[in-house]
Amino acid sequence: MANGQWFPADWPERIRALTEGTLTPVVPRRAATVMLLKDTDGGPAVHMLRRRASMAFAGGAYAYPGGGVDARDDDHLVRWAGPTRAWWADRLGVEERAAQAIVCAAVREMYEEAGVLLAGPTPETVVGDTTGADWEADRAALVARDLSFAEFLDRRGLVLRSDLLGAWTRWITPEFEARRYDTWFFVAALPEGQRTRNVSTEADRTVWIRPVEAAASYDKGELLMMPPTVATLRQLVPYATAAEALAAAPGRDLTPVLARARLEDGDVVLSWPGHDEFTKHIPTGGAPE
Repeated sequence: MANGQWFPADWPERIRALTEGTLTPVVPRRAATVMLLKDTDGGPAVHMLRRRASMAFAGGAYAYPGGGVDARDDDHLVRWAGPTRAWWADRLGVEERAAQAIVCAAVREMYEEAGVLLAGPTPETVVGDTTGADWEADRAALVARDLSFAEFLDRRGLVLRSDLLGAWTRWITPEFEARRYDTWFFVAALPEGQRTRNVSTEADRTVWIRPVEAAASYDKGELLMMPPTVATLRQLVPYATAAEALAAAPGRDLTPVLARARLEDGDVVLSWPGHDEFTKHIPTGGAPE
């Protein structure tokens, strides 16, 4: 493999089954992930984690903190700062309750997997240190799904800071994958006074790395990544500060990116619209080229 593109061994067989009509796609689960940035002398660095090799989905790949939407987070209105739920619904292309749940998922997953929380006691503030035993107990309850994020915010009297998030892009897992996600990618800046921690049970390593360096390591085959991760890293390269990236987010196109598979001269061609670098030609009975 010339680069570090994640490509499961069972994909060729599943792609052929899909193109032949013998595979029924599963419905993708809604999810959210966050590209957390901090400024350095050499430009913004992004927080990434390496998924444990034992993970069924994308094991060993570098990714951002993220995970599935919890339906409980649209049950009631949480205290909210920033753009309205109606604004977020329009931006994300969903109805208002779903928009709240997606934004909650982004903020919750970053807290669960990196210990960073975009919430504060007032609409203008953000919590400081979140490393105490009481915070850790709540984080563990969130991970175990014993506590919904909406309940967590209410119990602590916190306001969710949606103004500290920017919706960046949206990717949907290919139809031939057994585990599918409809994922909104967000961008955020590390709040002053907080720091990331390697607390994810799904990761065995975390790093702060400049997007240009991460993308170069992927190109050399040194870092394994999924196409959405590489694509978003390349998109972050032009920005000199985290604030610049956040300011650019409202203008980003959120049209979903969904991989397509087709038969061509007996081979399967796998492509992601708008991202030609990820195209794969899979000869019948062979490995991807």
